[in-house]
Amino acid sequence: MATRRKRKKSKAKRISFKPGTLKRRKRQKESRLGPSLISTLKVLSVVCVLLAAGVLLYFAEKYVKSAKPVEAGPVELVDVPEWVSGQLKTRMLAVAGGETLGLDENAAQLVAENLASAAWLDEVRVQTTDKSIQVHAEFRKPVALVKSGLLKFYVDAEQVVLDFVPIPNLPIVNIKGLSAITRMPPLGKVWQRNDLAAAVKILDRLGQMDKSLMPEKALLYEIDSIDVSNFNGRENIRRPHIVLYARDNTEIIWGAEVGKWQQHLESTDEQKLAKLYGYYKEYGTLSGGAKYINLCDPRDKVPLPIDKY
Repeated sequence: MATRRKRKKSKAKRISFKPGTLKRRKRQKESRLGPSLISTLKVLSVVCVLLAAGVLLYFAEKYVKSAKPVEAGPVELVDVPEWVSGQLKTRMLAVAGGETLGLDENAAQLVAENLASAAWLDEVRVQTTDKSIQVHAEFRKPVALVKSGLLKFYVDAEQVVLDFVPIPNLPIVNIKGLSAITRMPPLGKVWQRNDLAAAVKILDRLGQMDKSLMPEKALLYEIDSIDVSNFNGRENIRRPHIVLYARDNTEIIWGAEVGKWQQHLESTDEQKLAKLYGYYKEYGTLSGGAKYINLCDPRDKVPLPIDKY
């Protein structure tokens, strides 16, 4: 009996031993997994905290930027030619959007878009500094004034139409005798017509001569108007095609349009310029009491030959 009891007891012990072994193994496995899992969770928690902080900082910075008021500054026209009048500057600033605007990219873009449609300006560039919005552009220089009824407007050397603004610092000549003006292009566009082109080309040549020979006392200031009513002899083939008038109404007979002198047996264009500037240098004015100044007759003596201008 004692032997049987011992066997039973040892068997019981063996049976009870197995669950304990499983528990120890489980604890050992958990002890191996525990540290790595805890480390992973710690890393994840740190990452989450950093992400949350980054998101908060982003929105805080965005809020601060939106809440911070944009500083205002003047709009400046840079490197403006001397002949540009104060009234023209004021008009360009009004077109730009005002004399004072916010100093940011949106304001600069708005100024550039507004000035892109300004007839007076070409090659517009706008940049923002910490003190102002600077406008760099080329001003179109008017050479002639055209009147049509109550309307008046300028054209430059490229025949671009410009709206009228008083420009007292330029010798701007009136163009008269254009054929019936039924339609003209919008401001800032080229006005394509032959009689206008003929007048502008002569005025442009005179401007070049002034710049080269008479920078201090431009001859163009002595010219009041240029008449193209008989352009190409459309009114009378025997009369001069183009005539200029001095301030005292002295006639200056030019003749055919530039480049057509040989077709009408006239003096060359260079000779015409030489005669005119020779007279001007000799008398100091075109209003010297002469009845007229004939430039197109090739038999006339050229007082001061000029080969280039």
